[in-house]
Amino acid sequence: MKCQKCSREAVIFQRYSGLHLCEHHFTINFEARAKKAIRKHQWIEPHDRIAVAVSGGKDSSALLYFLVSQFGERRDVEIFAICIDEGIAGYRDPAVAGRIAASLGVPFHTVSFQEAYGLTLDEIVERRGDTISCSYCGVLRRQLLNRTARELGATKIALGFNLDDDAQSVLMNVLRGDLDRLVRPTTPVEGLVPRIRPFQPLPEREVALYAHLHLSGFEEQGCPYAHNALRADVRTMLNDYNYRHPATKYALVHLGEELAHLGESVASSLHACETCGEPCQDVCRACQILKEFDVR
Repeated sequence: MKCQKCSREAVIFQRYSGLHLCEHHFTINFEARAKKAIRKHQWIEPHDRIAVAVSGGKDSSALLYFLVSQFGERRDVEIFAICIDEGIAGYRDPAVAGRIAASLGVPFHTVSFQEAYGLTLDEIVERRGDTISCSYCGVLRRQLLNRTARELGATKIALGFNLDDDAQSVLMNVLRGDLDRLVRPTTPVEGLVPRIRPFQPLPEREVALYAHLHLSGFEEQGCPYAHNALRADVRTMLNDYNYRHPATKYALVHLGEELAHLGESVASSLHACETCGEPCQDVCRACQILKEFDVR
């Protein structure tokens, strides 16, 4: 098929828009929508110091490339990368993310579960099994990313979450009946570095294509423990439904934003943990996990 903007060969067909696009016009379309999301949410402002959470995978690598290509020349915006090494043998190699950051001229920092907590995710799985390993990992990774970014002076943390990720998160919270997460306000919380998600309006397959067109050397293998995650089931279910109803993922993300706005009138229940000092709700889940493994 030919691109509907020119006569070049198309590299993608967007079912939701009906457009066939070549590499050039796909890139223009992709970056325009990401920049529109940034303007809409005022995610990047003068004098921001942006920590990009990188894993060496396609999504975070594509995000780092995008931010550097769009904001790297601005003197009033700094960009650096942070990689969290969970300690999963044969899966996470921070050197991969480090090479991508170096190729883009971005300062790179890495920190590990072993250094911060005294144990790896492999050790957690060895002692507790992999049934809820994703829950443990998510809690500890988020806390360590926030702490590291804050210590490095970041004003924002950029995450490579895309349309699929955010739609899955909303549906997961619905399936779990997790009202607190659905209406959690997005207002600033002391000690918590604000998150930004420039790829929120972009489907996962388009982020993958963008990465393949502009980068090389990133990892494509999935986490060996992800098969037990609720997200894996939700991804399969949502992709199947979205194929027949292409606007579903956009509708879910919109629902999540509207519910978050409803929560703005609710005072945040986050406070500083008495043990680690990080923001938490009634109890610090990270400290609970570490106490369970006798490392705190």
